[in-house]
Amino acid sequence: MSWYSCTTKKMKIYTKIGDRGKTTFFGCGLVSKDDPRIETFGALDELQSVLGVTISFLEDEKLKEILTRIQNDLFQVGADIVGSKLAEKSMPRIQTSHIDELEKDIDILQDKLGMPTAFILPGGTKASAFLHLCRAITRRAERSLVKTQSVIDLNPELLRYVNRLSDFMYVLARDANKEVKEQQPIYKYMEQ
Repeated sequence: MSWYSCTTKKMKIYTKIGDRGKTTFFGCGLVSKDDPRIETFGALDELQSVLGVTISFLEDEKLKEILTRIQNDLFQVGADIVGSKLAEKSMPRIQTSHIDELEKDIDILQDKLGMPTAFILPGGTKASAFLHLCRAITRRAERSLVKTQSVIDLNPELLRYVNRLSDFMYVLARDANKEVKEQQPIYKYMEQ
């Protein structure tokens, strides 16, 4: 028998608690899986995963770096929700500087792209389509975050950050098409 096996408790990935519709929420004991905090975590997890897929096929190193930064920010959003009281002292938090950085990036892209002259349909390049998917998931995370505010006091910067993030995903999706001179799909009214 090795020293390691004598001194550590073997942990399993499954607990079977979820089989009853409950899950352990950090520091809060068991909560229902439809708790707004769990819904928000799920949306943030989905967003991080789709960002990972998007990053995996991108060639633009700068964009990969930006999206990876956002993935890290989203971990901070989650940590802030989990330990909203603890976060004030010991955990990194989303701050005004995170929002300022997003706004700066949005303004740079918006100046480059100009205002759209028609309603834009998600699509065009693969990158643009996935960034639009990220935008839609971000909006769902934002709605979940609003519900979470009814359960716990949240850092007010979280909602501002996620709101700005959906705007950023929108301009990134538009820019992904423009960068490769892909025609942006637009809404065309069709009479019945």
